[in-house]
Amino acid sequence: MDLETLTSFFMWCTIFNGGLLIFWSLFCLFAPNLVYRLQSNWFPMSRETFDVVIYSFIGAFKLLFIVFSLVPYLALLMLG
Repeated sequence: MDLETLTSFFMWCTIFNGGLLIFWSLFCLFAPNLVYRLQSNWFPMSRETFDVVIYSFIGAFKLLFIVFSLVPYLALLMLG
């Protein structure tokens, strides 16, 4: 696999994962009651517990996005 193909792969991974992170964050920011109502049908929990869980997942996804998508893409850009 050449450097150009790998760079292209990580570019698209970064775009898709970054878009998902932004969408998910904005959805939880602007419609938290809707998200809670939808999720509480499947996983009954208190609102306080839900807030901790959802923001922990967003934080974990952000860290994984940075480590496994953004940093490799930036490193490949520097190599190219």
